[in-house]
Amino acid sequence: MTSALHTSALTSLPLLARGKVRDNYAVGKDRLLMVASDRLSAFDVIMGEPIPGKGVLLTQMALFWFDKLGHICPNHLTGEAPESVVTPAEVPQVTGRSMLVKRLKPIPVEAVVRGYLAGSGWKEYQESQSVCGVPLPAGLKNASKLPEPIFTPAAKAAVGEHDENISYEQVVKVVGPELAAQIRDLSIRIYQEAAAFALTKGIIIADTKFEFGLDDNGTLTLMDEVLTPDSSRYWPIEGYEQAFATGANPPSYDKQFVRDWLEQALVNGKPWDKTPPAPRVPQDVVEKTAAKYQEALTRLTA
Repeated sequence: MTSALHTSALTSLPLLARGKVRDNYAVGKDRLLMVASDRLSAFDVIMGEPIPGKGVLLTQMALFWFDKLGHICPNHLTGEAPESVVTPAEVPQVTGRSMLVKRLKPIPVEAVVRGYLAGSGWKEYQESQSVCGVPLPAGLKNASKLPEPIFTPAAKAAVGEHDENISYEQVVKVVGPELAAQIRDLSIRIYQEAAAFALTKGIIIADTKFEFGLDDNGTLTLMDEVLTPDSSRYWPIEGYEQAFATGANPPSYDKQFVRDWLEQALVNGKPWDKTPPAPRVPQDVVEKTAAKYQEALTRLTA
């Protein structure tokens, strides 16, 4: 198994920020080096145990989707090799797990699109028959396919805090009506095209989240990662029907596997309260999670 990189340690570039998964370094004033670590976050808490090879898999999957979706909207890739901006000694830390990207003005909204009812959306639906203010038909179940994909944005939280679901009207207040409509329509179009392709590979993309920024000309640009198991709910098509019939969560290729384990985990004899520190993730859960990420990439790109 690949050795894991929990935290990158480049000294040749200024560190700008460490996110839940990515370490971002400044390359001049106009570019960033994004290094995908093997850290895993669940419930917005970073686990102490990395998932070996995860950062490489995430990066390869994001690059695959950026390439496939390039005709829909511009993205932040520069096309330059990440290895070209670090010292020879630092090359092993960036190879295969990094993207050299344009520096954008980030939009502080998570553009979430749901094609199926799951997770926090299912919880909210049970209380209000709506998700983020979007009314839905009666009689839906856990993992139901929605009549149409819906845009259910979230306010982007700082590391260690929970993203908060917000209404479309709140997005309009943050970015204005024109940009809000552009983000919503573009997000739904990207999701629809990606979900249709994934289905041909036997994968259901139940929901996903996108991040956008503006370049110097004010052009809306897709950034960060895209359509990876870290930002999307991936379900293998086999097993979905049975889970749906019983009301269970479908088996997944994403970190739902770890979330389900954490829901049962005990800290000092009590259920974990989803605040740091996280429970220690056992080796078998680490290995199964790594295998699920690998299988998702293999199926998608085969």
